[in-house]
Amino acid sequence: MSFFTDLAHQFIDGEWKAGSGSWDIIDFNPYNGEKLASITVATVDEVDQAYRAAERAQKEWGSTSPYARRAVFERALRIIEDREEEISEAIVAELGGTRLKAAFEIHLTKEFLREAVHVALQPEGRILPSPGDGKENRLYREPVGVVGTISPFNFPLLLSLKTVAPALALGNAVVLKPHQNTPVMGGSFLAKLFEDAGLPTGVLNVVITDIAEIGDAFIEHPVPSVISFTGSDRVGRHVATVCAANFKRSILELGGNSALVVLDDADVDYAVDAAVFSRFVHQGQVCMAANRILVDRSLEAEFTEKFVAKAASLNVGDPADPATHIGPLINSSQADAVTKLVDQTIAAGAKALLHGRTDGNLVSPTVLTDLPADSPVLRQEIFGPVALLVPFDGEEEAVRLTNDTPYGLSGAVHTADVERGVRFARRIDSGMFHVNDGTVHDEPIVPFGGEKSSGVGRLNGDSTVDAFTTQKWISVQHGRSRFPF
Repeated sequence: MSFFTDLAHQFIDGEWKAGSGSWDIIDFNPYNGEKLASITVATVDEVDQAYRAAERAQKEWGSTSPYARRAVFERALRIIEDREEEISEAIVAELGGTRLKAAFEIHLTKEFLREAVHVALQPEGRILPSPGDGKENRLYREPVGVVGTISPFNFPLLLSLKTVAPALALGNAVVLKPHQNTPVMGGSFLAKLFEDAGLPTGVLNVVITDIAEIGDAFIEHPVPSVISFTGSDRVGRHVATVCAANFKRSILELGGNSALVVLDDADVDYAVDAAVFSRFVHQGQVCMAANRILVDRSLEAEFTEKFVAKAASLNVGDPADPATHIGPLINSSQADAVTKLVDQTIAAGAKALLHGRTDGNLVSPTVLTDLPADSPVLRQEIFGPVALLVPFDGEEEAVRLTNDTPYGLSGAVHTADVERGVRFARRIDSGMFHVNDGTVHDEPIVPFGGEKSSGVGRLNGDSTVDAFTTQKWISVQHGRSRFPF
């Protein structure tokens, strides 16, 4: 596809060029194995070039009027709207997203671009009182300078843009490293989008590479003062450690093991719909996905029958077909890992109410129950279409089971009593929780982030301003200070 081959380059200091590494990243369609593009990896030297270009360009960009900066995002939004069908096809091709998933990602991308227009005008200074006579304390909001962004493969366009756009809007420059499985939609497409929208040269740079080539150079580099990482908690721990050692701020959006809880007074049919979507959207490759479905024992039989029937009815196949609900996992390694995990869990005593088959990268839904209380699968993130049904006896046990995980990202509870749901939600150790809805949500002005192993920091709205600006105190002495010597 020319869309991919045209963008199969590094974008450094306003120039599209090949990397100088000794090997290529091959961009495959995960459904049919079609080779979309071949991209020679960037080296440590090219990472340095990208950061130095960002450093040079940031000073002028940061001093540009925020009204001028926001015009870039208005133009970018119009470009997305004009090319929506082409972008949808690219999401389907590069990451195996279904048509429904592509529409969802593009919709949120547009919403975050609209919010970037407002974020540009959001930073406000303050004047604070002083105990000293004649002294004025001014507090300024300044850009942090250069932001390094590492984005994942599951929502590459959205999750790259939701960091890149506000960071740019606030006057920073950015160097973006997309995931190697989605180098175009997570990286070079954004470079082209903002180049066409009139972003000045050097303000956004994209390096397509891998740690096998550059090691920790992307996060150790002296130029960026903030590293934003979205991905697994295992890698996130390493990113946080390196950032701390180099006195950098890290924003970490990591994995999850969310629970969708069905209390004894819930609307069963509605809860089934919410649970099936929350578990199987984008093949379960979503950090907020409902890994665990917890159901009050009084509703277990009815809920289980309806949940398994609905999961079994989902269409698995070509993501380009609008009737498809579940497309391929991102690569064969992921498909093999999910298949092996299911087999191991069944061998350890779990019961398969629905046992999905694996065909290449296509993995059909699996529903497991009767899991031993110490089953490792109950406490880990499953990036695939596997649902765990767990009965509970009463609300206290539901709270305990929901919190019995090292993660704390999202979750949901279903009940006929909204305030009961809110009381339940407040007892859960997570950054986000939803009453009578699914577990998968993101909105431009609501703080997004997790507790425990699900991350550090928040993004969106005011939280984004905090993430990508710093506060500077400037005092003015209008009289004369008295010094003791």
